[in-house]
Amino acid sequence: MVRYSLDPENPTKSCKSRGSNPRVHFKNTRETAQSIKGIHIRNAAKWLEDVMLQKQCVLFRRYNGRVGRCAQAKQWGWTQGQWPTESAEFVLHRLKNAESDAGLRGLDADTLVIEHSQVNKAPKMQPRTYRQVNPHVSSPCPTEVLAEKEQIVPKPEEEAAWKIPQKKLKKRLMAWESIQLQINANTNLKRRRRRRRYPVVMLNS
Repeated sequence: MVRYSLDPENPTKSCKSRGSNPRVHFKNTRETAQSIKGIHIRNAAKWLEDVMLQKQCVLFRRYNGRVGRCAQAKQWGWTQGQWPTESAEFVLHRLKNAESDAGLRGLDADTLVIEHSQVNKAPKMQPRTYRQVNPHVSSPCPTEVLAEKEQIVPKPEEEAAWKIPQKKLKKRLMAWESIQLQINANTNLKRRRRRRRYPVVMLNS
């Protein structure tokens, strides 16, 4: 039985998918899987297809050493981004597998949100090399995706709205009254100064 690092709260309203030791780069796959958290599963699949066509870029936030800047990353408030095609294709296969799992469980794929996506490190693989000093070392990475049904939180009623405590309300009223008194005093002082500045002169006829 395959073990996941996180168990869903409600197993009947969730779907899973896992891939073991794929031949893709760990760092690229980690950044790709991190970018689809909290998104609907259909929107995430469409976004990964755009990444493969270089219409959208994957933001590199943790493993961003020697990663160039990308203009497509500006809309997300970041500067560094790339288009890891192999990693995006592999994560897209995981999402397709999760959709098929949701169909077997009788869940609607439009209501599923990706709650958990994790990429782990695995032992590096070293195939045989011929006439080469350094071996071709690959870094596979097991990947798991967990999607759950979106929970709609009801809006609070007007009666249960947050109320200001009475002590704070009294303090605010007292502060407001003191400000009003100060404003009235300043306006009266300005009026008196204007009357003194321009005295009325009576001319004898």
